[in-house]
Amino acid sequence: MTTTSHPAVERVAETLASHGLSPEIVWFDDAVTTAPLAADALGVEVGQIANSLVFTLDDEPILVLTSGAHRVDTDWLGAQLGGVIGRASKETVKEATGQVIGGVAPVGHPTPVRTIVDVDLAGYDEVWAAAGHAKTVFPTTFAELVRITGGTPHAVEPPLEAAP
Repeated sequence: MTTTSHPAVERVAETLASHGLSPEIVWFDDAVTTAPLAADALGVEVGQIANSLVFTLDDEPILVLTSGAHRVDTDWLGAQLGGVIGRASKETVKEATGQVIGGVAPVGHPTPVRTIVDVDLAGYDEVWAAAGHAKTVFPTTFAELVRITGGTPHAVEPPLEAAP
């Protein structure tokens, strides 16, 4: 692991500090742009990785912080939120967050982004989120993610059907 600096990472650290948090931001030698890569690098379960995914909800950016253990069901979640979810372009991601795909943090954005926080993350005492760059992560908790993002806890995929 290496330590360096980057403007987006500095904004994330400043935003975390404004919320009374000062977690260690971990820098890796190589990018950890997927949940499995990040989990392997940290030695944690893939479900502990809080993927920051930017979508559009009726053409407005929306950030979905989802457990790395599963995928967002965009049709289902869009219906739950009363709109249509689409994939955000890399330009939309950069404009909305000030960060690039693969390193989008839950915070440190130019303006607040509506955020959904996957309730499955609540099942872990510690979760890890990107810190503004593809080589960075920081430890946090589900409750802290909800608090610092002003996010809405919500499932990101439909519940499993009960067995008959």
